[in-house]
Amino acid sequence: MKTETPYAISLVLHANLPFVKKFTAPIRRLPVSDESNSDPQQEVPSDEMKNLPESVEESWFFEALSETYLPLLEMFSRLDGEHIPFRIGLSLSPVFAQMLGDDLLLKKYSAYLDQQIDFGMKEMERVKDIPKMYRLAKHYFDRTVENKAVFTTRYEENILKAFEYYRRKSNIEFLATTATQAFIPFLCPYPEAVQAQIEVALSYYRYSMGIFPQGFWLPELGWAKELESYLRAYGFGYTITDSHGFLFGSPPPSKGTFSPIKTPQGLYVLGRDFNASAGISALHKNDVYRDNNRDIGYELPVETLGSFLSKNGARYGTGYKYWKNGNGSNDELYDPAAAHDAAREHARSFLDDSCNRFSTAAHYLKEQPVSLCAFNADSFGRLWHEGPYFLESLFRYAAGNPDIQFVTPSEYLNNQPCSSYEVSLPEFSSWGDNGYAETWLDSSNDWIYRHTNRSIERMVELADRFSENSSLKERALNQAAREILLAQSSEWAAMLYRQESTGFARFQIENSLKNFTAIYEALGSSHISAEWLTSLERQHNIFPNINYRVFRRKR
Repeated sequence: MKTETPYAISLVLHANLPFVKKFTAPIRRLPVSDESNSDPQQEVPSDEMKNLPESVEESWFFEALSETYLPLLEMFSRLDGEHIPFRIGLSLSPVFAQMLGDDLLLKKYSAYLDQQIDFGMKEMERVKDIPKMYRLAKHYFDRTVENKAVFTTRYEENILKAFEYYRRKSNIEFLATTATQAFIPFLCPYPEAVQAQIEVALSYYRYSMGIFPQGFWLPELGWAKELESYLRAYGFGYTITDSHGFLFGSPPPSKGTFSPIKTPQGLYVLGRDFNASAGISALHKNDVYRDNNRDIGYELPVETLGSFLSKNGARYGTGYKYWKNGNGSNDELYDPAAAHDAAREHARSFLDDSCNRFSTAAHYLKEQPVSLCAFNADSFGRLWHEGPYFLESLFRYAAGNPDIQFVTPSEYLNNQPCSSYEVSLPEFSSWGDNGYAETWLDSSNDWIYRHTNRSIERMVELADRFSENSSLKERALNQAAREILLAQSSEWAAMLYRQESTGFARFQIENSLKNFTAIYEALGSSHISAEWLTSLERQHNIFPNINYRVFRRKR
């Protein structure tokens, strides 16, 4: 069916963070025997409720809430209150969703906001004789106070419930993804690992969120031809690939990324619009925008930072960032009003450029062309401070432009005749460096896979061998499955490749693999320590309803 609005833009954000929760109670060495069965859900000791982050990486979660997710929700609230239409696709990773509901992390986040407020009062006193810097300090102080009120009062510390509200109003479409952000093309030789990543995620969406998404977000947009049958088998209607994998499909689609394709097995695939996505990605480097990498917490003397030091003494961001972009060499102070003006103008220019490209494409298409723009959600806010304001401006300008319509992916697919889609099968691709897999497989991280692959084989062996178990063995097997899933996260390999937080990434991989090996050997000797297992369940407490049998071979 032909729509009245000639051009469609579909914006899809991937909401994800690696598992950064820290639990300070030590994991004791596994004793040789202990068959007592203790409750894994007992109360966390009071000394765990420290205000300080356990690590710099744990503060990533706090920054994501303050810089990306609360601003996005506030943007939705303003647009909804003014009856301005907006549509967005949101891929919510199960690991991140569970951190959003973790009581310990949320209490720490609330304490983090209190620390920012206290720090802001000291900052305003420190810079009171520098008017422009004082106004910025006051700006950040007021914003933090507002974040605290919004988080605790309006949203009642439940971010997922707020997103669900807009899903019910059809402003948001949730997409599914894998359980732990695994780069699934590498798992294709192990069908049990692929099915475990998908089934654990689907179980979480179904029983914890009450949804069954139509679309599937490929982590890192990592696509391989083998995934077509998996996604169809689990009932997904569509997925998204990067533009070059889409365009190099077999046969190459003649309409480019302006129209979806259909695979031979009936899976719809939308190609990421390279020009639109690259154009938006380049904006945050503009000199008028805030330098998000330069935080006063890394420049003040240590003795003045107080609580903005992690327990190991490392500095982390205070949220008070005073400078414009300039790769650390620009000492010109940031101007929020000028940055907002630039964001509005960039939004207007983006829509104008999109209309021009659409106009050219429309000469070759009978159906409504679409531009699929896919990003990590933290590209808007945490990495680009003005990003949420840019998105809000896009929706506001589009509301007054009869030629542009924002749609969710399934909304677009449902509004087009199925006969208009060409049949093609995309090529192996990702949105990583150079478009294939070198981000997750090079000399910095190739050592990971011989260990994870061996552990996958052992997990499949355990799942096949143990069918009827005591409650303690069942818990151990379920925890073994959690550890394998955590070790498969693509983010650890990416950190090693980019030389970012390499110690943290290596520890996370090795820790999960060591925990799995300890459980594997304990099950082989039939001696499991309930105390050790309980401590491990508290540390890696994701997927409370996991069933290790997802790793069994399909008969």
